[in-house]
Parts: sequence; C-alpha cells; structure tokens
Amino acid sequence: MMRLALLATLCSVIAAVAIVVAAAPASPVSPAAPSASASAFASASASAPDAATPQYLIGAGIYDITGPIVDVNFMGYAAPAQTGRGLHFRQYARTLIVQDPTTGKRVIYVSADACMATQIMRLQVSQKLAAVLPDYEEASLCISGIHTHSTPAGFFQYVLFQITSLGFVKETLDAYVDGIVASIVQAHGNLQPGNLFVNQGELVGANINRSPSAYLNNPAAERAKYQYDTDTNMVLLKAVDANNNDLAMFNWFAVHCTSMNNTNRLVSGDNKGHASYLFEKQMNGKATLPGKGKFVAAFAQTNSGDVSPNTAGAFCISGKDAGKPCDFYTSLCDGRSEPCVGFGPGKDMTDSTRIIAEKQLATAQALYANASTLVQGAIDYRHVYLDITNLTVNYNNRSGQTCPPAMGYAFAAGTTDGAGAFNFYQGENSSNPFWNVVSGFLSKPSSEQIACHAPKPILLNTGYLNKPYAWQASIVDLQILRVGQIFIVAIPSEFTTMAGRRLRDAVKQALIEEGAIDQNGVVLISGLSNTYSDYVTTFEEYQVQRYEGGSTAYGPLTHDGYLQEFTKIARAMARNQPLPPGPNPPDMDDSAQFSFLPPVIEDAVPLGKKFGDVVTEPAASYSVGASVQAVFWSGCPRNDLYTNESYLTVEQQQADGSFAVVLTDADWDTVLEWKRTFTESPESHATVVWNIAAGTAPGVYRIRHFGAHKNILELGKITRYSGTSRTFVVTA
Repeated sequence: MMRLALLATLCSVIAAVAIVVAAAPASPVSPAAPSASASAFASASASAPDAATPQYLIGAGIYDITGPIVDVNFMGYAAPAQTGRGLHFRQYARTLIVQDPTTGKRVIYVSADACMATQIMRLQVSQKLAAVLPDYEEASLCISGIHTHSTPAGFFQYVLFQITSLGFVKETLDAYVDGIVASIVQAHGNLQPGNLFVNQGELVGANINRSPSAYLNNPAAERAKYQYDTDTNMVLLKAVDANNNDLAMFNWFAVHCTSMNNTNRLVSGDNKGHASYLFEKQMNGKATLPGKGKFVAAFAQTNSGDVSPNTAGAFCISGKDAGKPCDFYTSLCDGRSEPCVGFGPGKDMTDSTRIIAEKQLATAQALYANASTLVQGAIDYRHVYLDITNLTVNYNNRSGQTCPPAMGYAFAAGTTDGAGAFNFYQGENSSNPFWNVVSGFLSKPSSEQIACHAPKPILLNTGYLNKPYAWQASIVDLQILRVGQIFIVAIPSEFTTMAGRRLRDAVKQALIEEGAIDQNGVVLISGLSNTYSDYVTTFEEYQVQRYEGGSTAYGPLTHDGYLQEFTKIARAMARNQPLPPGPNPPDMDDSAQFSFLPPVIEDAVPLGKKFGDVVTEPAASYSVGASVQAVFWSGCPRNDLYTNESYLTVEQQQADGSFAVVLTDADWDTVLEWKRTFTESPESHATVVWNIAAGTAPGVYRIRHFGAHKNILELGKITRYSGTSRTFVVTA
C-alpha cells in the first residue's frame, strides 16, 4: 500500500506537468513583420513558373482523423483536468505522395493534426495499408504530427505517456490510423504527372525561444552564425500538375502548437491546423467545405523543441513578482514555477492562435506564389530501427554511451507554456532527498545510471520500469526521405533549435561529401515523426537542465548519437547502399494495454423530450460580429465520431426555400460544447456556437445538430438523431 500511495503521488506530479508535449516556448525575439507578405499571394497561378516537363507522379489527399472530443484527456500538457468538452475544429491527415514515373519508387509523407506520431500508430497504418496498397513499402512512409496540445490522448504503447489519459484509448488510435490510411489511399488515387517547386523564406515574429538560458550555453562562435535564437526559416514545397494547376502545398516551420493553453477544453489543431484551414479555403474557394477540396495545404512541424508561439514572453501572474518577467534561468516567480505563464500576441488564447496562424499563412502564401526552383532527381528512402538506450557514440570529439531512459527534475517543472507543480524548477541540477525516496519506490537508479545521465538528477528511472509494460521507448525510428535535391530527415523527438541546426548541417555536409547534392540542396527536419521519444538538446544545453534537458531521456550524448546515426543513413543513401532494418520495436495488441477510461453507459433525455430537441433557441436576429447560440438535448459524442461528417451545420435559406450548408464543425467560426446536466448524469446538452464573421451574407439561417445516443435497454444500441433550431436573420 505504501508503494501504491507513493506511486500515486509521483503520478500526480507527472500529471501536473507538461509531460511529453509540454514542449514549447521561450525567449523573446525581436518582433517584426513576416518578411513574406500575404499580398504577394494575389495570384499563385499567375506568378508560377512556366510549365516544365513533369518530373514525377504526384498525389495529395486529406481525411478526417478527429478522435473522441469529450471525456478523453488531451495529449501534450498532461494536465489531468484537461479533458475534452467539445470541438473547435476538426483534425485532418494530409498526405503527399511523390513517385518516380520510371522506377515506380515513391515516398509517402503524412502531416497529421495530432500531437505527434507514435510507433503503434505507424505500425498499424502500415499493416492496414498493406491490405489495400500492397506494393507500398513500409520504409517509404513517414507520419509526422503538427504537435497540437489540444487533441485526444491514449494512442501510445508506453506507460509514461498514458498516465493522464487513464491508459490506452482505442477510439483515439482507431480514428488516427483509419483517417491516415484513407488520406494515403486518396492521395494514391490522385496520382498524376506533375512537378514540385521549392522555396524558402524568413518568418520573424511568430516564435520565441522558451529556454534562452540553455541556448546561451552553446558556443558563442556557433551562436554568432545566427541572428535569432529560434529558426525563422520556412521551407515550402509547391505541387502542380502537368498543366501547372495547383495540387498541394507542404511547408515546415518551427513553432509549438501551444497557442491554445492548458485551460482549453475544445479539440483544436491550434495555430498550424488553422493555417492549413485558411490556405485551403483560399485555394479551394470559400464555398468549399473544410476537408472536401482538391487542394491540400499542410503546415508541418520541424525542430520546435524550445520554440514557443507565446511571443509576448513569460510573466509572473501572482505574488510579489506579479507583472514581472519570470526568472531568466529558472522561470520561477517567488520561488515557484506555477505562476510563470507564457503569453501569446492576442487578447486571449484563441486570438493568439489566429495571429500565429495568419503569420505562417502570409509567409507560406508569398513563398508559394514565388516558388520557381524545380525539384528534380531521384526518389529514395531509408528507414531503420535503432536501440537508442545503449548506443556507442564517437562523434564530435565526444565518446561514450547513451543511457536507458530517465526523466530529470526539470521535466517535472514543466515550461512557461504549462508549468509543473510542487518544488521542481527548471535548471535544477541537484536531487532532493524526499523525491529521491518517492521515485526510488518506483525504481531506484543505479550508480551507473546516475553517472550516465549526469548532470541530470533522475526523478523517474523509466528505463527500468516495465510494469505493466515499458514506460518509454528503447527502440526508435530513424528515417530520411529523398525527393530530388530535397532530403527530409524524420526525427523521433523534439529537437531544440540548435540541435536541429547541427543535425541539418551534419546531414547536408555528409551528402555534399558523397556527391549527392551541392550547396543548393535542401535538408529539412520533420519533427515528431513515426514515434515519440521526448526531447533532444545539444550537449551544452543538457548541462543547464532546463525542461528540454530534463526531458532528454537517453543522457547527454543523445544528440551526438543521433547525429552519428543520421549521417550514416545519409551516406548509405548517397552510395545507394542498403541498411539493416535494426531490432523490431514492440507491436502491442490493443488487449495488451491497460485502459481505465469508463465507456459511455447510456444516454437519456427528460420525459417528453427527444434527442435533438432544442433547449434554447437562437434569438430572432443577429448582426455581423455577434455570436449565435443554440442548445440541444444530446447524446455523448463518443458514441459516433461523425468522421468526415459534422456534429453541426450552419445553413442559409436559398431563394427556393431550401437550406444550404455554409459552415460545419470543421470551420473556425463554429464551436460545439458538450456537457452532462450534472456529473455522471446520462442527460446532456450540446451547445452550438456560431461567431458571425465579417463578410457573412445577410439572410435567413438555421443551426442543426447531429449526434448519436446509446440505449442501455437495447443492449447498448447506438442510434443517430438530428435537431434543428428555428430560423433567424443575419443583418449586415
């Protein structure tokens, strides 16, 4: 009982922290307007290069991957109270397939509106893909998460990342896997001759470094090569068909999707998801519903480990330090982490999400309009599994071993995007006797393990925790995709700014030495790809033990080990040499994982009411800028995810009296909020909110709600229903 009590105490610490994805931001950058402006986008087709001979077969696809929007804890902040209560806008998987028309060799790149990709996700996608597209090779598939912290958790096969989600959540994983497979199949069906063009440009003012004191520990000569302590470069690929018609846009820019903070309870793709929505709306036409257009726009993630969208900086919100910046080295306020909060550029988190999205959008638009460098050359890929826990490292004048995973005290301190609890703080290099006793009841680290991770004080000795199964990954995915002169380095972790710069430079130098590219070749990083293995800092940043250092799970040589292994992969690719696949990771059956999330038992409505009946009608009329609200008797949204459909519609009356759908739950201007009438009640309400945007056409409108209810008396039978509000007028 003592052991269980202490385990519960320690787990509450983990829960209060930004466990994996607390991955965000930090130090202020000079606020400046994006160097590429939206006005440059006026006509992408008009400014596009003349049609060239098609180099590749290109296909793009998009599909809904929205998981359970209520009851399930969100992945990222690991705050136990942050369970879903509704939907801001839907999640999508966006796929780009590029194939050599001569050899048939292809690469498949997926950017998913999820916190990250996981090993079990990629394994199950590969298995299902093999059944429908058997000639696709698993090694050619890369799945990357945009790193939103506002989507459902439970899609791992490692314990550490499933504590706050009450274990494995099959609903989440199935939605992700099925939607990603569907997006790939759609992209395959859209394959056609076409071309890719690459462009790069600066975006300043959309990110800051949240751990500037760690960044400053990198060598001064190295720092002097860069103007900023975050990457401000956006790399963009433009896909067109043989007639130069637009097909897709994929870009990579470093910023955490933590504009929506840990008080948010609505499923959201955060700033990158919204940027994709805006770009697709512009290309597909305003009347095209989200996820239904032919053009696909992905704002993918890269090395965002220490990069935050909270560009106003981190300030103390209470105590004697209220209003002051948090401590530069520790992010403490009055000796505590909790009052230190990072603030975005907007009036609230939703407004900040919009602003950071629009900054990325403007730069992407300008880069897309002016993309003129043709991508041409070979298609290739390499994928290996690596045991990262005992890797011999001889790189960069450092040698030694990586370590079995362990998490440090600074991990429990959290970040300025989501602080931890108790007396943990960033920059903590010494252990605490009390917490040593607590963590020791889980697994007491050996003297060898302590020495291996030094100077990180070990809080959780996760490499030696295997009950009920492994707490963290030992085997990770390493992958490089090649499309002509573009090399996509798919990393299984969150690399910090300088860690990412060194990786790009190392891979590029190896490729140049092997004659695969010249200085004009492009090496980019695809973050949070294929699996998740926490953070990676440089060796120098690790010594400081900010949150990112405390969360670098495999010791101080983790980064050098990755540089060593990725350069090996790059050289093998350049020499056209095969690589051994490496040791297989676990592939856990759903039944092998614990899950304590209660199922939906039943739904009910009061006597005389029906599901879908209106509780509160909209007012008779509204003007632009107002919010319309309608409340319905509802069933639990977990009964039916309405994949590629919608829990709500906003409909406008047409001249013939019929109604046409103008907005769904995938739109930015709508919100679905759901709650039970009281805790544990089978009765519930769905509140549909429509924030009427500028430019909305005057007219007569109505709101509809769609859902499903479970009947315990019919052995859990699930039945769909719908409800319709009265009509109302929108004036200019």
